Amino acid sequence: MKEVRLPTIPEIVIILGAFLALVLSFTVFLDLPIQMALFISWFLVIILGVRLGHKYQDLQKSIMDGISNGLEAVLILVSVGALIGTWIAGGVVPTLIYYGLEFIHPSIFLLATLIICSIMSVATGTSWGTVGTAGIAMIAIGEGLGMPLPLVAGAVLSGAYFGDKLSPLSDSTVLASSLSKVDILRHVRAMMVLSIPAYIITAILFTITGFVYAGRNIDTEKVEFLKSSLQKHFDIGIWMLIPAIIVVVLLALKKPSMPVIVIGALLGAIWASVFQGMDFADAINTAYKGFSIDTGVEFMDGILNRGGIVGMLDTLVVIIFGLGFGGLLEKLGVLKVIVATFEKKLTSAGNVTLSTLIVAFLGNVLGCAMYVSLILTPKIMEKSYDKLKLDRRILSRNTEVGGTLTSGMVPWSDNGIYMAGILGVSTFAYLPFMWLSFVALGLALIYGYTGKFIWYVDENSPSDETEYKGEKAVNDY
Repeated sequence: MKEVRLPTIPEIVIILGAFLALVLSFTVFLDLPIQMALFISWFLVIILGVRLGHKYQDLQKSIMDGISNGLEAVLILVSVGALIGTWIAGGVVPTLIYYGLEFIHPSIFLLATLIICSIMSVATGTSWGTVGTAGIAMIAIGEGLGMPLPLVAGAVLSGAYFGDKLSPLSDSTVLASSLSKVDILRHVRAMMVLSIPAYIITAILFTITGFVYAGRNIDTEKVEFLKSSLQKHFDIGIWMLIPAIIVVVLLALKKPSMPVIVIGALLGAIWASVFQGMDFADAINTAYKGFSIDTGVEFMDGILNRGGIVGMLDTLVVIIFGLGFGGLLEKLGVLKVIVATFEKKLTSAGNVTLSTLIVAFLGNVLGCAMYVSLILTPKIMEKSYDKLKLDRRILSRNTEVGGTLTSGMVPWSDNGIYMAGILGVSTFAYLPFMWLSFVALGLALIYGYTGKFIWYVDENSPSDETEYKGEKAVNDY
């Protein structure tokens, strides 16, 4: 029987170079779906795995294990697709767009976008749901006000990810804390000392930028035309927001995400039937096939003709293939070997922080899914933190910053594909305006190298892992 060994650095460079070449050639030059590149990449890694002494059956099992670790993301994304379809049909999203055009002044629009998406994501714990509802509305309002859409998308994502990494309801927050063996509330408190300053700086940047753009490109006739078009095709009223309020309240009460989102989708279908005059069967069908309308306004049709479970299939396939690819990388120990190569330099909190952020980012780049990053990073980096007696809260915080906040930066990742598709702005276009992510990454490094908000384990007191064992974080997840 052939002895199993870890891959060498040259083997890793070759296999990852081939993976990146496949991804870039398929998406940039050949205009082929990223999903095919990911699927082919499975077999490149399997060939390496067999060369390293692994049995094919074990490698296939690692693919299935990787996928099973992220199935919650699949379930939530299916639910979000249904929600988007019925909320557009039921007038929830059109009402948000209408009131935004009516009341939000251009000079504070970017700040308002940041705040609205932040509140939505903190209350619901889902960046995908926030972008698919409030985010769509803010993009439409921004277009009406003449704002550059990549800038608006940056404000949407900054707000959405703020809540996604802070809310105790967020799956990414629970995942980062549980795999780091940290109680979720201690993790959130550790995140706040970084996230709140980052948020304030981001809010200032968007406020200044908002005043720079205010009034520059506003076409008041276009704004009125968009509003009248919405009124022509939808019943607009404050009562249209009731499904959104119910969903936010239920999620804030810590009810399970997927059934609450499905309840919201059902309410959207009921609203579409009762208030928008749709046949109930057609309203229910928007949960599966998405909403479709011809308003005569090309941009408005582009915003409103979306949603449904079918509309999420491309992203679902990316998640499945990405999780499988990540499972293979973990089985072969690829990232472990990379970290071990630089282990001698991991002698300070600053270097460990930098390495964690890089590993988490590579989890998104190579694993193509945020879940891969959040699952692998704590496993790979935990020994380095324990060796320096760094509190595991630093590990969970850095994992969250490096994993969650960079997930939307990778065009072929689950978040990159979803965000670009929903907002109608390419990943590379909105990337420079993901200011919260860049500020948070910078602060994490500053904290690491200056020792600010860096905590160490007291050998005379129970370790964080010991305290964690009695908590319910994993069970809640």
